Amino acid sequence: MSKKKPEITETNKEEITSETVLQAESTELEKLEKELAETKDSLLRLAAEYDNFRKRTAKEKLQAHGDAKASVLVELLPVLDNFDRALDKGVSDSEAFQKGIEMTYNQLVSILGSLGVESFGEKGDTFDPLLHNAVMHTQSDELPENTLAEIFLKGYKIGDKVLRCADVQVAN
Repeated sequence: MSKKKPEITETNKEEITSETVLQAESTELEKLEKELAETKDSLLRLAAEYDNFRKRTAKEKLQAHGDAKASVLVELLPVLDNFDRALDKGVSDSEAFQKGIEMTYNQLVSILGSLGVESFGEKGDTFDPLLHNAVMHTQSDELPENTLAEIFLKGYKIGDKVLRCADVQVAN
């Protein structure tokens, strides 16, 4: 038995061409859908990675803050120990007590200095509203205008960051 080849007519030709185009478009559509799914998966993974990064850095920031506080407090504990010793002994000699207080004060100033803390606000300095809090004014012929006449509370800073403004009396 011999098979007869189907005849190609104009109508068949259009059906075959249209079917071929549909298959090609279907293949292209599948390819694009697959590419879209891969891109969507990639974006979801990237978003999850970013969220994990954000959470991890927030946790590390909190931990670094806690570590910094602990480090400062460890530096200050010897000062507390010296105060404990002074209170336990109940020194009756006021000169020895004064010397102990001075040594403890110097130790604290040294620790703060090693941490980068500087005090400011000395008599005769020029008044700076960013550094000084004027709590009083005084008239003085001896001091120039806007000069610190009295310091009630020293100011402290680390670098350019002011920790506490100095409370001062300003000469007008």
